[in-house]
Amino acid sequence: QVQLVESGGGLVQAGGSLRLSCAASGLTFSSYIMGWFRQAPGQERELVAYITWSGQTTSYADSVKGRFTISRDNAENTVYLQMDRLKPEDTAVYFCAADSVYGSTWPPAGAGDMDYWGKGTLVTVSS
Repeated sequence: QVQLVESGGGLVQAGGSLRLSCAASGLTFSSYIMGWFRQAPGQERELVAYITWSGQTTSYADSVKGRFTISRDNAENTVYLQMDRLKPEDTAVYFCAADSVYGSTWPPAGAGDMDYWGKGTLVTVSS
């Protein structure tokens, strides 16, 4: 069974930092584009960042560009999201997702292109 398990969420003050982790199992991790998405209460799920199978290329939503950094460690089957200079509008449940590289596009078109999802971890940024 493919499993993606997020961790690292919590409460942080505006301007602070947080690092999320996503541990993957049951798949050939290096064969997947990995992504982070987020969903705020009453809102649609939206892209945060993507990273290629090799980790050489990344893509970010404009809202987080320059503040967030996505990375991956294929040896540990883990993808990370380093979040700096957090803002209250970053408050959301953050989801890890995987998209098989075979037949995929770069970057993926959105959440609908992802094949597997974690259950999410809550990030709350206070004013």
